[in-house]
Amino acid sequence: MTITQLRYVLAVAEHQNFTKAAEKTFVTQPTLSMQIQKLEEELDILIFDRSKKPIELTDVGKKLVQQARNIVNESERIQDIVDQQKGFIGGEFKIGVIPTIMPTLLPMFLNNFIKKYPKVKLKIEELTTEAIVERLLDGHLDAAIAATPLENESIKERVLYYEPFVGYIPSNHRLNQKKNIDISDLNVDDMLLLEDGHCFRDGILNLCKTQKGFDEDHFQLESGSFETLVKLSNEGLGMTLLPYLHTLDINPNEKEYLHYFNEPSPAREVSLIFNKSELKMHIIDALHSTIAGVVKGAITFQNVQIISPLSKAKSD
Repeated sequence: MTITQLRYVLAVAEHQNFTKAAEKTFVTQPTLSMQIQKLEEELDILIFDRSKKPIELTDVGKKLVQQARNIVNESERIQDIVDQQKGFIGGEFKIGVIPTIMPTLLPMFLNNFIKKYPKVKLKIEELTTEAIVERLLDGHLDAAIAATPLENESIKERVLYYEPFVGYIPSNHRLNQKKNIDISDLNVDDMLLLEDGHCFRDGILNLCKTQKGFDEDHFQLESGSFETLVKLSNEGLGMTLLPYLHTLDINPNEKEYLHYFNEPSPAREVSLIFNKSELKMHIIDALHSTIAGVVKGAITFQNVQIISPLSKAKSD
């Protein structure tokens, strides 16, 4: 049994196709098939049910794949140890970022990180929290930036910062005359939210669901971006909540519509998250240090109340 054979098994399990798996592992299809067959003969089992289209794992194959992933991860840790001993911080690093963090956080730290660690090749992808968790667990991401806590035992979380929610309240809204607002002031009947699938939306629902008369299906309008929510709000269609970093780039003539919460401010916890196998920790440490250092000067709020990003169904 070899680690190369296990890599081939993982590739076929992922793509459910020998030809695609061979392309992804840069070998010919006959070579990949032969090596997997050798492994099956050695173990005296069938890993894949080839009669199914697409190919499926057998019951014992499913268990083998779980262990194969652990073995391959541990083998990669050897290179990590060598890199850390040599003080080398480089190589490809795949990171996922949720949509409500990507546009504000990335410009703040990316240039600094690239200059400080030029040998690291970052591959950044915008993904939902659900997709991030899935890819972290199957090894297709090295780390991610997301709202936490996620309550997943297989994922480790290192807090980067706490980002308060800020009310964006147009001049014709019932709360506009209030300098600061309270959670009890919120009413879902006049609030604009991000569309379903955004954890920032789930955080707001969790914030509001303790209020009297809460009805999760009672929203006027939903949108895929904060920019659209602000425009809709300006048209008098309701108020919205924005993450604090997003408010730093808002148009100067719109800043008068920003209303902060009385302390403790409701906030989301933003963390660098990664698989508990802890591969490439030297790059994770470098990322955490760079991001936390940059954001520290931008967010000075101390007294905050962390709002869960988990959907209502998961948090109940």
